[in-house]
Amino acid sequence: MKNKFVNPGTLLNFVKPISPWLGFTSVMLLAFGLWLSFYHSPIDYQQGNAVRIMYVHVPAAWMSMMIYTFMAMSSLFGIVYGHITAYCLAKAAAPIGATFTAICLVSGSAWGKPMWGTWWVWDARLTSVLVLFFFYVGYIVFSNSFNDFSKGEKFSSILSIIGLINLPIIKFSVDYWNTLHQPASISKIGAPSIHTDMLIPLLVMFLSFVFIFLHLLIIRFQLELNNRRLNIRNMKVHRTG
Repeated sequence: MKNKFVNPGTLLNFVKPISPWLGFTSVMLLAFGLWLSFYHSPIDYQQGNAVRIMYVHVPAAWMSMMIYTFMAMSSLFGIVYGHITAYCLAKAAAPIGATFTAICLVSGSAWGKPMWGTWWVWDARLTSVLVLFFFYVGYIVFSNSFNDFSKGEKFSSILSIIGLINLPIIKFSVDYWNTLHQPASISKIGAPSIHTDMLIPLLVMFLSFVFIFLHLLIIRFQLELNNRRLNIRNMKVHRTG
């Protein structure tokens, strides 16, 4: 029973009916979060209306690290236990995580222009997030660069596990290096230094991103399973031919 969802078909049959509800919930939360962010939250006394970029930028940054952790752990399970489900989940998550990372970088640049006077600086936090984006891209390229897809899965999985080293660098870069990026204001233990009127829309936007990720993950998981079956069929035809 405990290994029931190791079978990719069983897992897909379980989560597929949930996908439309996840999609609907994500749209409702996103609409509510955007309303809170642009019409209900106050203007920052220093940043002005530019602070509203934070409601997209920060949740996207959280998602980029969360999805990469999920992808790397799935890759680890795939290497250690050889589970097809783990490989497919990792491959399904990678483009979604790369997209959130790109959103994080673009929105961060849009915020940096009015605040710092430039679109980009080689800041420790910004640079480490850019490195994370390259790890995502590297994983996607490696996983699709081999005729034998199993080799691509193993090489890309090793790369994703190595990339975990970058996550603590992203997290603590503002604490250990001189950086233009503002320090953590939400993850402080005990008392986040952010007003509730700003914290609530931030959390709603993050929750909407989580549901978007889960909805897209199920869709892409089914796609990866279909691609895997097609690759296996083509390999069998090639060998018999």
